[in-house]
Amino acid sequence: MKTYRFHTFLLTIFIVLLTGCAGQVSQETVQGHGSPALWKVHKTRISALDGWQINGKVGIRTQNDSGSGTLFWLQRQDYFDIRLSGPLGRGAARLTGRSGDVTLEVANQGRFQADSPEALLEQQLGWRLPVSHLLWWVRGLPAPESRSQLTLDANSHLSQLVQDGWTVEYTRYAEQNGYPLPERIKLHGQDLDVTIVIKDWQPRQLGK
Repeated sequence: MKTYRFHTFLLTIFIVLLTGCAGQVSQETVQGHGSPALWKVHKTRISALDGWQINGKVGIRTQNDSGSGTLFWLQRQDYFDIRLSGPLGRGAARLTGRSGDVTLEVANQGRFQADSPEALLEQQLGWRLPVSHLLWWVRGLPAPESRSQLTLDANSHLSQLVQDGWTVEYTRYAEQNGYPLPERIKLHGQDLDVTIVIKDWQPRQLGK
C-alpha cells in the first residue's frame, strides 16, 4: 500500500510539472538568419553580465529638438550611474540610483528624485525613454518583463528588437573581453529617436 501511494505521489508531481511547463508561453518571437538554439546560449551568457562601464556618444532627436553628447554608464548589479554631457540642449545630466530610488541632476536646474528613471526623464527633460529596458537592450537582449519580437543576424545575435512600442536596431557588434556586445544601437520610439555609439565596453560578471 505504501509503495502504491508513493508511486501515485510521484505521478501527481510529474503531472503538475508537465502542466506548469505547458502553461508557460514564450515572451519571445524569433525570426531571421540566426539559430534560435545558438541565440539561447548567447542570451544566457550575456545575461550573466551584471556590471559594466561604458564610454561613448549618444544622439537624441525629438519632434522639436535634437542634439548629441558623450555617454558614461556605470552599472553595478541593480545600481546605475548614467551621465550625459555635451550639446544636448538641456545641459549635462546625471541619472543615478536603483529601482524605487532614482535621482536626476541637471546642470543649472537642480536635483530631482522619483521612483523610476522613466518618470524623472519625462518630468524634467521631456524624454519618454525606457531606461529600465535599456539595462537589457544595451547588452543586445530583450527586457524579460514583456513580449518581444526578435530578428537574429547570421551570428545569432540581435539585429532588430521590437518591444513595448520601440524598435531597436543593432548595426554593429564588437568583441569585448570575450563577449560579443553591441557597439552601435539605434532606438526608434513614438516621438524620440536615440543613437548610441559605444567606444569602450568594460563588461563584468559580478555575481550575487
